[in-house]
Amino acid sequence: MKKSWLSPAAGTWYQDSRMALEYDLSQLCEAITVIRKRTVCAAVVPHAMYRFSGRTAAGVYLRIDARNYRRAVIFTPSHYEVLHNRLSVPDATHIVTPLGEVAVDAEWLERLRALPFVTTLPAAHKREHGDQIQLPLIQFCLSKKLPVACVVCGQIDADRLLEMADAVRELLDAKTLVVVSSDFTHFGANFGDLPSLAPEGEHPQGDALSTFELFAAGDLQGFLKHLRLAGHTMCVRDPLPLLMAMMPEGAKVSRVGGLVRDGASYAGALVEGSWTTPVTVMRDSERMREPLTPAEGMKLLDLGIGAVRRAFRTGVKHPIWSLTPAGLPPRLRTVRGGFVTLYREGIRQGCMGEVVPHRPIWQVAVEQTLNAAFHDGRVAAVEERAWGTYEIEVAVLTAPRLIGDWRSVKLGTQGILLRKGSQSALFLPRVPVEEGWSLEETMTQLSKRAGLPPDGWRDGASLMVFEAQVFRKPVTARREPGKEKSDGGSETE
Repeated sequence: MKKSWLSPAAGTWYQDSRMALEYDLSQLCEAITVIRKRTVCAAVVPHAMYRFSGRTAAGVYLRIDARNYRRAVIFTPSHYEVLHNRLSVPDATHIVTPLGEVAVDAEWLERLRALPFVTTLPAAHKREHGDQIQLPLIQFCLSKKLPVACVVCGQIDADRLLEMADAVRELLDAKTLVVVSSDFTHFGANFGDLPSLAPEGEHPQGDALSTFELFAAGDLQGFLKHLRLAGHTMCVRDPLPLLMAMMPEGAKVSRVGGLVRDGASYAGALVEGSWTTPVTVMRDSERMREPLTPAEGMKLLDLGIGAVRRAFRTGVKHPIWSLTPAGLPPRLRTVRGGFVTLYREGIRQGCMGEVVPHRPIWQVAVEQTLNAAFHDGRVAAVEERAWGTYEIEVAVLTAPRLIGDWRSVKLGTQGILLRKGSQSALFLPRVPVEEGWSLEETMTQLSKRAGLPPDGWRDGASLMVFEAQVFRKPVTARREPGKEKSDGGSETE
């Protein structure tokens, strides 16, 4: 059944008269050289009113050959509603602008809606301009016949970013144009914040260009750190990292425009590549996919042991990141998930960790050893006089990946992460084997661990799997003669 929706941006963010809107758009396109590229898989387009950023936006679209696509998927930050770790899509088959109806790719959106973090929240679309301001530009500069899918992007936590990006990435194909509606930076009194990275008196464009350069380089960790330090608003914070986490390997990024006006950067970007090639961001280092050597695993264990010894000595039971440990192997700097488990007389004690990779594995080992020793509320905290009787185990995890069929889980080889709504739980690969559970029993126990009914995993839950490389040693294990201490950096004894 046809369900048309009048774009809320008409008459507010752009003209509500067809003739006036066409005139404005033609003025924006005037004197822009049209260069139609057929290799563009994604574009970043500013979303201020046309009189501010419309010329840059038009310049982006006039460099894209619309004949290559079956749909344009538009991601916008949520300007008016809180959508924590969620995406929202509108309930419509057509969106009406003064230039006519835009067909919605309902089939593609139905596949997107099947993901557990995608919802339809009418309030998120009632006033949203980020996606709607793109529609007349797409109609005028690309094609009036190109179907769209509008997606409002919520506030995504760093530890959920890869999971969500991987799930959305599975739905993209060579005929999909991804449009991220985003200004590269906001700062100043108009937006309630200041560019804290820019020295006093420096032109604010420098900060905007730094943001773009990190995006163009595909440096997701550097990009997120830059946003935290600079205090940028959500227009950059939410949809751009999602795009970066989905970026195809070997993608080429080029800038379009670069005007800084009234505290915002109205640069655009073209991403040339193919959604049929693998992703590259946060997976681009071969070292990240390589297993650790036994020596590197022992280094992680020693870092954790040294952190606990320092805690006993100083009374500070949280990590101190004053400097990176000396002599750290490159693979221990790679971004991975990990869990630390403590044993005493063969009985499992504290166990803490993080499954989604978002920081270097050496930091995971240090902090999660402290958490397992002192902050796991299920067991008593480790006492100093008993510390030497413990064993420590570090499990280094691969990035979790979404699966569609629970029967494909390989017990004993793969760990399982279950999520349903706001509830979640996981088992490391060894847990079902130690307990002697079948696969179905494992799923039932996992559901109960998440606070769900025993069969809660059967309907509406998402499942992800991962592998683990495990290292274990007694806390009192002696170092080989001539070997330096491994408790380096801020975690020295």
